[in-house]
Amino acid sequence: MSLDLVVDDGVVIAAPLRARLAREVARMVKACARTDRRADYEVALRLCADAAIHELNKAWRGKDAPTDVLAFAQREAATADQGLLGDIVISIDTAKRQAKRGLHGELLHLASHGLCHLLGYDHRDDAEEQAMNKRAAALRREAGRSGRVRAA
Repeated sequence: MSLDLVVDDGVVIAAPLRARLAREVARMVKACARTDRRADYEVALRLCADAAIHELNKAWRGKDAPTDVLAFAQREAATADQGLLGDIVISIDTAKRQAKRGLHGELLHLASHGLCHLLGYDHRDDAEEQAMNKRAAALRREAGRSGRVRAA
């Protein structure tokens, strides 16, 4: 299984959007695995409210505010299962406020951003940000395609 989608209690997301998001993020995860010549990776995607992501942001990053997306990579641990990439947490509340291209587009953007962090990308400088954005865009393109998943 490449994706485990969890929607927190109280978070409302239409069933068609939820299904489409799950399908497309799973394609992105599979595309990452194909790039790394693996059968698959495992990723958990949690959709939550601002209050929940605020708590996580404060506990893990020391930032006392909600944010749009957090990524918790598992591959960095010495004894990590290399097939388990980690967890992506997205605030639906923040995604809705930021959505300029619709909620689906924003959620897919945030999921691709989080997925890149799980893969080891960062954006501490312009070069890193450019490389990360290029990979995230390739993942989103693959998410929207039909047919067999290709490396991205």
